[in-house]
Amino acid sequence: MKLQIIIPLFLFTFLFAACDDMLETRPDNHYGDEHTWSIPGKAEGVLMNSYNSLMTQWDHWDGNNFLDVATSDAVTNDYNSGLYAMGFGGISNDNYPIGNWSTAYDEFLNIHLFLENGLNENIAYSLSDSLLNERYKQRLRGEAYFLRAWWGMELLRLYGGIAEDGQALGYVIITGTHPGDTYEELEMLPRNSYEECVQQITRDLDSAIVNLPLAYSGGDAVTGASHFGRATQKAAWALMSRVHTYAASPAFQPQDGSVSPDSIQRKWERAAITSYKAIAEGQLGNYTPLSEAHFNPSNTPSEFIFRRHFQNNHMESRNYPPYFNGQGRANPSQNLVDAFPDINGYPIDHPQSIYDPQDPYANRDPRLGLTVYYNGKNFDNRPLEIYYDDVNDRDGRDAPGYDHRNTRTGYYLRKWLSAEPDMLNPIQPVNDRHMHALLRRSEVYFNLAEALNEAVGPRNRMQEAGDRSALDIISNIRMQNIGFDPDIYATIESTNTERFRKVIQNERRIEFAFENMRYFDMRRWLLPLDEPVRGCVVRKTTSGFVYEGTDPNSAPVIVEERKLSDPKYYYAPIPLEELIKNPNLRDNKGWSGR
Repeated sequence: MKLQIIIPLFLFTFLFAACDDMLETRPDNHYGDEHTWSIPGKAEGVLMNSYNSLMTQWDHWDGNNFLDVATSDAVTNDYNSGLYAMGFGGISNDNYPIGNWSTAYDEFLNIHLFLENGLNENIAYSLSDSLLNERYKQRLRGEAYFLRAWWGMELLRLYGGIAEDGQALGYVIITGTHPGDTYEELEMLPRNSYEECVQQITRDLDSAIVNLPLAYSGGDAVTGASHFGRATQKAAWALMSRVHTYAASPAFQPQDGSVSPDSIQRKWERAAITSYKAIAEGQLGNYTPLSEAHFNPSNTPSEFIFRRHFQNNHMESRNYPPYFNGQGRANPSQNLVDAFPDINGYPIDHPQSIYDPQDPYANRDPRLGLTVYYNGKNFDNRPLEIYYDDVNDRDGRDAPGYDHRNTRTGYYLRKWLSAEPDMLNPIQPVNDRHMHALLRRSEVYFNLAEALNEAVGPRNRMQEAGDRSALDIISNIRMQNIGFDPDIYATIESTNTERFRKVIQNERRIEFAFENMRYFDMRRWLLPLDEPVRGCVVRKTTSGFVYEGTDPNSAPVIVEERKLSDPKYYYAPIPLEELIKNPNLRDNKGWSGR
């Protein structure tokens, strides 16, 4: 745990420009610490540091990769990335490429400094209107509690786990700078239990909801649209839904005999009630499918409850096919492609499916085309050539043999990337607007369906969690995305919780592909982590294309092994430097701490 009982000399202030609809930072060290808590912009800047540390782009993980490449959903051609090594078990106490322990505690410090000093009566955020000043402070207080909850949940989903004695542990809860305690005493604090961390985050979100506006709109100085990007009640409710869903998940239940089936049942009921309240109290609106309009919107879609905004071509540069001046970095897998059902909603290996492995992209769930580029799919006014051996014995321009950076799996990434023509033209490249949704409305609906299924089964309803069952919610999601009605397959699979759980997990995998969620979902559900990553090989013949690896009943094309069979990989190791400093900081099971 990284604790500092000093006020940083370099503070950041944020400008909230309506024309850009985004947060910006401006460093300033012209004043010493004695001025920080008397100058509104500097005082607010301490809190704004916690926004500045939020993830900015979808592929922000180690070396600018999607976290999906550390799962069976994708691979990366960035062999120097820590995520590439993670797929082979390259994790240790002193090398966890996605770790955020120090960052989270640095932000806790900024938040606590602000709560203890940034809302005092000597600071006037409005000199002309005392009521406006109090409203501004109220909102800032709500933002501080939300941000503390956010960073707490980030620690939970990365480091929450089971100790060697079976206890479910989270992080070390710190709720202030504790000026009366010595540095040494603070460094000796143990990790709190997982449930204690959930309770702390819940209290913080309750406080955030009381102080924050539901959303930002209009021209009000405190709650106007110029503040888009800051925390809201909607975001607080959505985050609480996530927290309670994770808390009920199998990976985080104590294994020391202290938990009963009834207590797990109550956690799922809590998750269902919270998710329903998030929809109702947060006025989230109905589930709506993602479309290409969400990839590069001119304004913030209602789907994106809490988001960052960026305008550049960096994701395109990293992930476009190399022939179009990209690096082809993230390659979706055949595993992921196979997860998309046929146009009637049946899995491709189901007896009733109309899937044809030699015409593998026809009659498929439309979400497949929104997620991946495949052979023959149009890219910048040219069909992609992801094939070998045409009639002239030449490989296609987008096949692995043409460029060493070309796809390793037979697929390129489509999701989130701009489709503007000549995006990476070397003479006159184009930028485009992007959103990075940290919280999406759809996640709350999936959380509700998952919790209902576990609490009362697929077809039953909970009085405190609305008038819909898990089957109702998932069938509506599938109907809106694929277009059929009724959902015969989902209905067949809803005869028991176990079967319908697989339907929900697969739908969640599809919905949130390349949103850095699959990594955490696999671990909280204790799903197999060692499934080899598969791809496909396409050959062009005089009679058409021949596909290898697309038939689920034939030999697979293995692209990359996942050496993650050891159960320890369900949990992350605590940073070695923290374990050395603090002997009371117990590690997750399977990690030696050395």
